[in-house]
Amino acid sequence: MDEYSYINIFDTKGIEYLVIIAFLVLLIPFWRALNKPIKARAIAMSTLQALTANILKIKQGIFYNPNHTWARPEYGGYANVGLDDLLLHIVGPVNIKTLKMSGDRVVKGEQFAQIESAERVLKIKSPLTGKIERVNTLLDKETLSNDPYGKGWMYKIKTEKWAEETNSSIQDNEVAIWFKNELLRLKDFLATSLNKNALEPAAVILQEGGELADNPLSEMSAEIWYDFQENFLNN
Repeated sequence: MDEYSYINIFDTKGIEYLVIIAFLVLLIPFWRALNKPIKARAIAMSTLQALTANILKIKQGIFYNPNHTWARPEYGGYANVGLDDLLLHIVGPVNIKTLKMSGDRVVKGEQFAQIESAERVLKIKSPLTGKIERVNTLLDKETLSNDPYGKGWMYKIKTEKWAEETNSSIQDNEVAIWFKNELLRLKDFLATSLNKNALEPAAVILQEGGELADNPLSEMSAEIWYDFQENFLNN
């Protein structure tokens, strides 16, 4: 008589089940770890403030220049100048380096300061012609963020051509509309520049509703900053 070995099918199935369970036990932590950066990014993006015209500071009596500097007339033919709140929200927390000293003369359109962030630089050009009376040596990131049109001034200038050089400035009720149009122009610029530089727009541009994230240039490359200088700020 042939000998038969007896196999308990339930024992073999039990082993298979144990192997499957062990696989799932190992797979679940791996899957969680794999998806954690994605979830963290999604949470971070959901909490980021959107860059809209509603969050931008606007002050009456300020002459806004198309290059995103501003000028405020002071008694005796002087004017304080600085950076507008939209530009500060675009670049994020940065250092401002003033390139002129008291007593220097500056011409409208001449570089008189620069924004610095890591290896990235934006050249800031004067909205006015005149003699530098004072330089704000107390300028810092917090002051720029909290009070860009007050304590956030860069220079006090003794103006030479105030009326002529401010006739193309944006003022009062025009500013909010101009900021909205500039944000639309910024979206177009970023889409074009990111595509040209073969980068994904992703978190930089889009939140829910297609709004820009605040400080969109803060994590951008030096190439994008150069492109911003040439094709947005200088236009």
